Amino acid sequence: MSRADGPPDALALRAAVADALAGRGPAVAPAPLAFTGPLPEGTALVLQTSGSTGLPREVALSASALVASARATHERLGGDAQWLLALPPTHVAGLQVVLRSVVAGTPLVTADLDAPFSPAGFAADAARMDGERRYVSLVPTQLHRLVHAQGTADGEAALAALRSFDAILLGGAAAPPALLAGARAAGARVVTTYGMTETCGGCVYDGVPLAGVRVRVVERSSGQVLPPGDAGVVEIGGPVLATGYLGDEALTAEAFRRDPDGSRWLRTNDLGSLSPDGSLTVHGRADDVVVSGGVNVAPAAVEAVLAGALSGEDGIGEVCVVGIPDPEWGQAVVAVVTRGGSPRATPGPEGEPDAELLTRARHAVATTLGPPAAPRYLLVVDDLPRRGPGKIDRAAVSALAARTAPRTTH
Repeated sequence: MSRADGPPDALALRAAVADALAGRGPAVAPAPLAFTGPLPEGTALVLQTSGSTGLPREVALSASALVASARATHERLGGDAQWLLALPPTHVAGLQVVLRSVVAGTPLVTADLDAPFSPAGFAADAARMDGERRYVSLVPTQLHRLVHAQGTADGEAALAALRSFDAILLGGAAAPPALLAGARAAGARVVTTYGMTETCGGCVYDGVPLAGVRVRVVERSSGQVLPPGDAGVVEIGGPVLATGYLGDEALTAEAFRRDPDGSRWLRTNDLGSLSPDGSLTVHGRADDVVVSGGVNVAPAAVEAVLAGALSGEDGIGEVCVVGIPDPEWGQAVVAVVTRGGSPRATPGPEGEPDAELLTRARHAVATTLGPPAAPRYLLVVDDLPRRGPGKIDRAAVSALAARTAPRTTH
Protein backbone atom coordinates (compact mmCIF):
# COMPACT_ATOMS: atom_id res chain seq x y z
CA MET A 1 0.00 0.00 0.00
CA SER A 2 1.31 3.46 -0.85
CA ARG A 3 1.34 6.49 1.37
CA ALA A 4 1.19 10.28 1.14
CA ASP A 5 4.09 11.79 3.09
CA GLY A 6 4.77 15.40 4.03
CA PRO A 7 3.28 18.16 6.19
CA PRO A 8 0.19 19.30 4.27
CA ASP A 9 -1.97 22.14 5.56
CA ALA A 10 -5.01 21.18 7.59
CA LEU A 11 -7.59 21.41 4.83
CA ALA A 12 -5.49 19.40 2.40
CA LEU A 13 -4.85 16.93 5.19
CA ARG A 14 -8.59 16.64 5.82
CA ALA A 15 -9.18 15.80 2.16
CA ALA A 16 -6.38 13.22 2.20
CA VAL A 17 -7.77 11.63 5.38
CA ALA A 18 -11.24 11.46 3.84
CA ASP A 19 -9.84 9.67 0.78
CA ALA A 20 -7.80 7.26 2.92
CA LEU A 21 -10.79 6.35 5.10
CA ALA A 22 -12.95 5.71 2.03
CA GLY A 23 -10.25 3.67 0.30
CA ARG A 24 -9.98 6.20 -2.52
CA GLY A 25 -6.46 7.31 -1.68
CA PRO A 26 -3.22 6.19 -0.04
CA ALA A 27 -2.58 6.00 3.68
CA VAL A 28 -1.75 9.38 5.18
CA ALA A 29 1.48 10.09 7.06
CA PRO A 30 1.63 13.72 8.25
CA ALA A 31 5.40 13.42 8.84
CA PRO A 32 8.04 11.69 6.69
CA LEU A 33 8.45 8.02 7.54
CA ALA A 34 11.59 6.01 8.15
CA PHE A 35 9.79 2.77 7.23
CA THR A 36 10.00 2.07 3.51
CA GLY A 37 8.24 -1.27 3.19
CA PRO A 38 4.62 -2.01 2.27
CA LEU A 39 2.02 -0.95 4.82
CA PRO A 40 -0.36 -3.47 6.42
CA GLU A 41 -3.60 -3.98 4.49
CA GLY A 42 -6.29 -1.55 5.56
CA THR A 43 -3.90 1.09 6.90
CA ALA A 44 -5.34 4.59 6.56
CA LEU A 45 -2.99 6.56 8.77
CA VAL A 46 0.57 6.30 10.06
CA LEU A 47 1.61 8.42 13.01
CA GLN A 48 4.89 8.77 14.79
CA THR A 49 4.89 8.44 18.55
CA SER A 50 7.50 8.48 21.25
CA GLY A 51 5.32 6.16 23.30
CA SER A 52 6.07 5.73 26.96
CA THR A 53 9.78 5.13 26.30
CA GLY A 54 10.46 8.41 24.52
CA LEU A 55 11.88 6.45 21.56
CA PRO A 56 10.35 7.15 18.11
CA ARG A 57 7.98 4.57 16.64
CA GLU A 58 5.71 4.54 13.61
CA VAL A 59 2.20 3.28 14.31
CA ALA A 60 -0.14 1.91 11.63
CA LEU A 61 -3.82 2.74 12.21
CA SER A 62 -6.54 1.08 10.15
CA ALA A 63 -9.56 2.84 8.71
CA SER A 64 -11.87 0.62 10.75
CA ALA A 65 -10.11 1.48 14.02
CA LEU A 66 -10.12 5.20 13.28
CA VAL A 67 -13.79 5.27 12.32
CA ALA A 68 -14.71 3.21 15.40
CA SER A 69 -12.87 5.73 17.58
CA ALA A 70 -14.50 8.77 15.97
CA ARG A 71 -18.00 7.31 16.13
CA ALA A 72 -17.58 6.27 19.77
CA THR A 73 -16.39 9.78 20.62
CA HIS A 74 -19.40 11.44 19.02
CA GLU A 75 -21.73 8.94 20.68
CA ARG A 76 -20.26 9.74 24.10
CA LEU A 77 -20.31 13.51 23.60
CA GLY A 78 -23.91 13.66 22.40
CA GLY A 79 -23.70 13.61 18.62
CA ASP A 80 -21.79 14.89 15.61
CA ALA A 81 -20.46 18.44 15.79
CA GLN A 82 -18.14 20.98 14.23
CA TRP A 83 -14.55 20.76 15.44
CA LEU A 84 -11.91 23.42 16.07
CA LEU A 85 -8.37 22.24 15.35
CA ALA A 86 -6.14 23.85 17.98
CA LEU A 87 -3.47 21.12 18.17
CA PRO A 88 -0.81 20.13 15.61
CA PRO A 89 -2.21 17.41 13.32
CA THR A 90 1.13 15.62 13.31
CA HIS A 91 0.16 13.96 16.60
CA VAL A 92 -2.85 11.78 17.33
CA ALA A 93 -4.87 14.34 19.30
CA GLY A 94 -4.77 16.89 16.50
CA LEU A 95 -5.15 14.34 13.73
CA GLN A 96 -8.21 12.91 15.46
CA VAL A 97 -9.87 16.33 15.30
CA VAL A 98 -9.38 16.27 11.52
CA LEU A 99 -10.64 12.69 11.33
CA ARG A 100 -13.72 13.35 13.47
CA SER A 101 -14.70 16.28 11.27
CA VAL A 102 -14.53 13.92 8.28
CA VAL A 103 -16.65 11.25 9.98
CA ALA A 104 -19.15 13.86 11.19
CA GLY A 105 -19.32 15.51 7.77
CA THR A 106 -18.85 18.97 9.27
CA PRO A 107 -16.50 21.75 8.10
CA LEU A 108 -13.23 22.00 10.00
CA VAL A 109 -12.18 25.30 11.57
CA THR A 110 -8.42 25.57 12.01
CA ALA A 111 -6.47 27.81 14.36
CA ASP A 112 -3.21 29.44 13.27
CA LEU A 113 -0.98 26.62 14.47
CA ASP A 114 2.17 28.56 13.63
CA ALA A 115 1.28 31.31 16.12
CA PRO A 116 1.68 30.93 19.89
CA PHE A 117 -1.52 29.78 21.59
CA SER A 118 -3.20 32.74 23.28
CA PRO A 119 -6.58 33.63 24.82
CA ALA A 120 -7.21 36.26 22.14
CA GLY A 121 -6.41 33.87 19.33
CA PHE A 122 -8.59 31.13 20.80
CA ALA A 123 -11.55 33.51 21.11
CA ALA A 124 -11.10 34.67 17.52
CA ASP A 125 -10.91 31.09 16.25
CA ALA A 126 -14.05 30.07 18.14
CA ALA A 127 -15.89 33.06 16.70
CA ARG A 128 -15.36 31.65 13.19
CA MET A 129 -17.37 28.53 14.00
CA ASP A 130 -20.99 28.30 12.89
CA GLY A 131 -21.95 24.76 13.92
CA GLU A 132 -24.90 24.18 16.21
CA ARG A 133 -22.73 21.84 18.29
CA ARG A 134 -19.03 22.53 18.81
CA TYR A 135 -16.12 20.48 20.11
CA VAL A 136 -12.41 21.20 20.66
CA SER A 137 -9.41 19.24 21.92
CA LEU A 138 -6.83 20.95 24.13
CA VAL A 139 -3.88 20.01 26.31
CA PRO A 140 -3.71 21.19 29.95
CA THR A 141 -1.15 23.89 29.15
CA GLN A 142 -3.60 25.56 26.76
CA LEU A 143 -6.50 25.32 29.20
CA HIS A 144 -4.29 26.78 31.93
CA ARG A 145 -3.56 29.85 29.81
CA LEU A 146 -7.24 30.40 29.11
CA VAL A 147 -8.43 29.95 32.69
CA HIS A 148 -5.66 32.06 34.19
CA ALA A 149 -6.37 34.95 31.83
CA GLN A 150 -9.55 35.72 33.79
CA GLY A 151 -9.92 39.38 34.63
CA THR A 152 -8.45 40.65 31.35
CA ALA A 153 -10.42 41.56 28.24
CA ASP A 154 -8.79 38.77 26.24
CA GLY A 155 -9.30 36.35 29.09
CA GLU A 156 -13.00 37.06 29.45
CA ALA A 157 -13.47 36.66 25.70
CA ALA A 158 -11.59 33.34 25.84
CA LEU A 159 -13.74 32.08 28.72
CA ALA A 160 -16.87 33.02 26.82
CA ALA A 161 -15.49 31.05 23.87
CA LEU A 162 -14.77 28.07 26.14
CA ARG A 163 -18.36 28.11 27.37
CA SER A 164 -19.60 28.02 23.78
CA PHE A 165 -18.22 24.50 23.28
CA ASP A 166 -20.43 21.52 24.03
CA ALA A 167 -17.32 19.55 24.99
CA ILE A 168 -13.65 20.37 25.54
CA LEU A 169 -11.56 17.21 25.33
CA LEU A 170 -8.50 17.50 27.55
CA GLY A 171 -5.63 15.08 27.10
CA GLY A 172 -1.93 14.70 26.41
CA ALA A 173 -1.02 14.83 30.10
CA ALA A 174 -2.65 14.59 33.48
CA ALA A 175 -4.49 17.78 34.37
CA PRO A 176 -4.03 19.25 37.87
CA PRO A 177 -7.27 18.99 39.87
CA ALA A 178 -7.20 22.74 40.55
CA LEU A 179 -7.14 23.46 36.82
CA LEU A 180 -10.13 21.21 36.19
CA ALA A 181 -12.03 22.76 39.08
CA GLY A 182 -11.27 26.28 37.87
CA ALA A 183 -12.29 25.54 34.29
CA ARG A 184 -15.52 23.86 35.31
CA ALA A 185 -16.32 26.65 37.76
CA ALA A 186 -15.97 29.06 34.83
CA GLY A 187 -18.60 27.08 32.93
CA ALA A 188 -16.32 25.03 30.65
CA ARG A 189 -17.58 21.52 29.83
CA VAL A 190 -14.24 19.74 30.18
CA VAL A 191 -13.95 16.02 29.46
CA THR A 192 -10.69 14.40 30.57
CA THR A 193 -9.38 11.81 28.15
CA TYR A 194 -6.95 8.92 28.39
CA GLY A 195 -5.43 7.12 25.46
CA MET A 196 -2.46 7.06 23.13
CA THR A 197 -1.54 6.77 19.47
CA GLU A 198 -1.87 2.99 19.70
CA THR A 199 -5.56 3.38 20.70
CA CYS A 200 -6.37 6.01 18.04
CA GLY A 201 -6.09 8.63 20.77
CA GLY A 202 -8.46 9.05 23.68
CA CYS A 203 -10.49 5.93 24.44
CA VAL A 204 -11.43 6.54 28.09
CA TYR A 205 -13.38 9.72 28.87
CA ASP A 206 -13.71 10.92 32.46
CA GLY A 207 -12.57 7.47 33.53
CA VAL A 208 -15.22 5.60 31.52
CA PRO A 209 -14.23 3.56 28.43
CA LEU A 210 -15.86 4.53 25.13
CA ALA A 211 -18.37 2.15 23.56
CA GLY A 212 -16.61 -1.05 22.50
CA VAL A 213 -13.44 -0.28 24.46
CA ARG A 214 -12.41 -2.68 27.20
CA VAL A 215 -10.02 -1.86 30.04
CA ARG A 216 -8.40 -4.15 32.55
CA VAL A 217 -5.53 -3.93 35.04
CA VAL A 218 -2.93 -6.70 35.24
CA GLU A 219 0.00 -7.63 37.40
CA ARG A 220 3.13 -6.48 35.57
CA SER A 221 5.21 -9.65 35.58
CA SER A 222 2.58 -12.40 35.45
CA GLY A 223 -0.11 -10.65 33.42
CA GLN A 224 -2.74 -11.87 35.87
CA VAL A 225 -5.91 -9.77 35.76
CA LEU A 226 -6.31 -7.86 39.03
CA PRO A 227 -9.57 -7.20 40.87
CA PRO A 228 -11.10 -3.72 41.27
CA GLY A 229 -9.10 -1.51 43.60
CA ASP A 230 -5.75 -3.19 42.97
CA ALA A 231 -3.15 -1.13 41.12
CA GLY A 232 -1.29 -2.60 38.18
CA VAL A 233 -0.50 -2.09 34.51
CA VAL A 234 -3.35 -0.84 32.33
CA GLU A 235 -4.33 -2.92 29.29
CA ILE A 236 -6.80 -1.79 26.62
CA GLY A 237 -8.81 -3.85 24.16
CA GLY A 238 -11.45 -3.22 21.53
CA PRO A 239 -11.85 -2.03 17.94
CA VAL A 240 -9.71 1.12 18.36
CA LEU A 241 -6.36 -0.68 18.63
CA ALA A 242 -3.58 0.02 16.15
CA THR A 243 -2.40 -2.65 13.73
CA GLY A 244 1.11 -2.41 15.14
CA TYR A 245 4.53 -0.78 14.84
CA LEU A 246 5.97 -0.56 11.35
CA GLY A 247 9.14 -2.54 10.85
CA ASP A 248 9.16 -4.00 14.37
CA GLU A 249 7.28 -7.28 14.64
CA ALA A 250 8.88 -8.12 17.99
CA LEU A 251 7.75 -4.88 19.61
CA THR A 252 4.29 -5.29 18.11
CA ALA A 253 4.01 -8.79 19.57
CA GLU A 254 5.22 -7.55 22.95
CA ALA A 255 2.80 -4.63 23.12
CA PHE A 256 -0.26 -6.17 21.45
CA ARG A 257 -1.08 -9.48 23.11
CA ARG A 258 -3.77 -12.08 22.48
CA ASP A 259 -5.72 -13.99 25.08
CA PRO A 260 -6.55 -17.67 24.53
CA ASP A 261 -10.02 -16.60 23.37
CA GLY A 262 -8.43 -14.53 20.59
CA SER A 263 -9.14 -11.11 22.10
CA ARG A 264 -6.39 -8.58 21.50
CA TRP A 265 -5.02 -6.28 24.22
CA LEU A 266 -2.52 -3.41 24.27
CA ARG A 267 -0.15 -3.55 27.24
CA THR A 268 0.42 0.10 28.14
CA ASN A 269 3.22 1.36 30.35
CA ASP A 270 0.78 3.13 32.66
CA LEU A 271 -0.21 2.19 36.17
CA GLY A 272 -3.86 2.35 37.15
CA SER A 273 -6.76 0.77 38.98
CA LEU A 274 -10.42 0.09 38.28
CA SER A 275 -13.30 0.93 40.56
CA PRO A 276 -16.12 -1.60 41.10
CA ASP A 277 -18.19 0.17 38.43
CA GLY A 278 -15.37 -0.21 35.87
CA SER A 279 -14.10 3.37 35.79
CA LEU A 280 -10.35 3.80 35.40
CA THR A 281 -7.98 5.85 37.53
CA VAL A 282 -4.51 6.32 36.02
CA HIS A 283 -1.81 6.68 38.66
CA GLY A 284 1.08 7.56 36.38
CA ARG A 285 3.64 5.99 34.09
CA ALA A 286 5.57 2.91 34.95
CA ASP A 287 8.75 4.57 33.73
CA ASP A 288 10.51 7.90 34.07
CA VAL A 289 9.24 9.74 31.00
CA VAL A 290 8.27 13.35 31.73
CA VAL A 291 5.09 14.64 30.09
CA SER A 292 5.39 18.42 29.72
CA GLY A 293 2.74 20.37 27.83
CA GLY A 294 1.40 17.12 26.40
CA VAL A 295 4.79 16.11 24.93
CA ASN A 296 6.76 13.06 26.08
CA VAL A 297 10.31 13.94 27.13
CA ALA A 298 12.85 11.14 27.65
CA PRO A 299 15.12 12.09 30.60
CA ALA A 300 17.97 9.92 29.30
CA ALA A 301 18.07 11.83 26.01
CA VAL A 302 18.15 15.20 27.80
CA GLU A 303 20.82 13.95 30.19
CA ALA A 304 23.01 12.87 27.28
CA VAL A 305 22.80 16.31 25.66
CA LEU A 306 23.53 18.13 28.92
CA ALA A 307 26.42 15.84 29.79
CA GLY A 308 28.13 17.02 26.63
CA ALA A 309 27.01 20.64 26.64
CA LEU A 310 27.83 21.43 30.28
CA SER A 311 31.10 19.56 30.71
CA GLY A 312 34.58 21.02 30.52
CA GLU A 313 34.81 24.65 31.62
CA ASP A 314 31.47 24.45 33.39
CA GLY A 315 32.83 21.88 35.80
CA ILE A 316 29.65 19.83 35.79
CA GLY A 317 29.76 16.22 36.92
CA GLU A 318 26.63 14.09 36.83
CA VAL A 319 23.26 15.08 35.40
CA CYS A 320 19.82 13.82 36.41
CA VAL A 321 16.68 15.01 34.64
CA VAL A 322 13.29 14.65 36.32
CA GLY A 323 9.80 16.07 36.09
CA ILE A 324 8.03 18.01 38.83
CA PRO A 325 4.36 19.04 39.03
CA ASP A 326 3.66 22.32 37.28
CA PRO A 327 0.27 24.10 37.15
CA GLU A 328 0.72 25.19 33.52
CA TRP A 329 2.77 22.41 31.89
CA GLY A 330 1.52 19.43 33.90
CA GLN A 331 5.15 18.56 34.53
CA ALA A 332 8.19 20.81 34.24
CA VAL A 333 11.53 19.40 33.09
CA VAL A 334 14.24 19.95 35.72
CA ALA A 335 17.97 19.29 35.36
CA VAL A 336 19.85 18.59 38.59
CA VAL A 337 23.63 18.61 38.11
CA THR A 338 26.58 18.00 40.41
CA ARG A 339 29.60 20.22 40.86
CA GLY A 340 32.62 18.71 39.18
CA GLY A 341 35.27 20.63 41.11
CA SER A 342 35.70 23.59 38.76
CA PRO A 343 35.25 27.11 40.23
CA ARG A 344 32.49 27.66 37.66
CA ALA A 345 30.26 25.15 39.41
CA THR A 346 31.25 25.58 43.05
CA PRO A 347 29.61 28.83 44.27
CA GLY A 348 26.19 28.82 45.89
CA PRO A 349 24.43 26.71 48.50
CA GLU A 350 23.10 23.19 47.97
CA GLY A 351 20.28 23.17 45.43
CA GLU A 352 21.10 26.67 44.19
CA PRO A 353 19.38 27.57 40.88
CA ASP A 354 21.88 28.71 38.25
CA ALA A 355 20.35 31.04 35.65
CA GLU A 356 23.42 31.21 33.39
CA LEU A 357 23.80 27.45 33.19
CA LEU A 358 20.06 27.15 32.63
CA THR A 359 20.23 29.43 29.59
CA ARG A 360 23.01 27.34 28.06
CA ALA A 361 21.27 24.10 28.95
CA ARG A 362 17.98 25.17 27.39
CA HIS A 363 19.71 26.23 24.17
CA ALA A 364 21.63 22.96 23.88
CA VAL A 365 18.59 20.77 24.49
CA ALA A 366 16.16 22.82 22.41
CA THR A 367 18.43 22.76 19.36
CA THR A 368 19.06 19.02 19.70
CA LEU A 369 15.78 17.54 20.95
CA GLY A 370 13.29 20.37 20.46
CA PRO A 371 11.95 23.11 22.79
CA PRO A 372 9.58 20.87 24.82
CA ALA A 373 12.57 18.91 26.14
CA ALA A 374 14.47 22.00 27.33
CA PRO A 375 14.75 22.20 31.14
CA ARG A 376 12.69 24.90 32.81
CA TYR A 377 14.86 24.79 35.92
CA LEU A 378 18.45 23.82 36.65
CA LEU A 379 19.86 23.12 40.10
CA VAL A 380 23.50 22.62 41.14
CA VAL A 381 24.13 20.19 44.01
CA ASP A 382 27.16 18.60 45.66
CA ASP A 383 25.96 15.06 45.00
CA LEU A 384 22.90 13.22 43.79
CA PRO A 385 20.85 11.03 46.13
CA ARG A 386 21.58 7.34 45.71
CA ARG A 387 19.53 4.21 45.98
CA GLY A 388 21.63 1.11 46.24
CA PRO A 389 25.24 0.84 44.98
CA GLY A 390 25.68 4.03 42.99
CA LYS A 391 22.18 4.09 41.49
CA ILE A 392 20.59 7.55 41.41
CA ASP A 393 17.40 7.81 43.47
CA ARG A 394 15.15 9.63 41.02
CA ALA A 395 12.34 9.95 43.54
CA ALA A 396 14.65 11.77 45.94
CA VAL A 397 15.98 13.98 43.13
CA SER A 398 12.40 14.83 42.15
CA ALA A 399 11.60 15.75 45.76
CA LEU A 400 14.66 18.02 45.92
CA ALA A 401 13.71 19.65 42.64
CA ALA A 402 10.11 20.18 43.73
CA ARG A 403 11.28 21.91 46.92
CA THR A 404 13.86 24.13 45.24
CA ALA A 405 13.19 24.64 41.53
CA PRO A 406 10.19 26.99 41.76
CA ARG A 407 12.46 29.68 43.18
CA THR A 408 13.61 30.46 39.65
CA THR A 409 12.22 29.79 36.21
CA HIS A 410 12.97 30.40 32.56
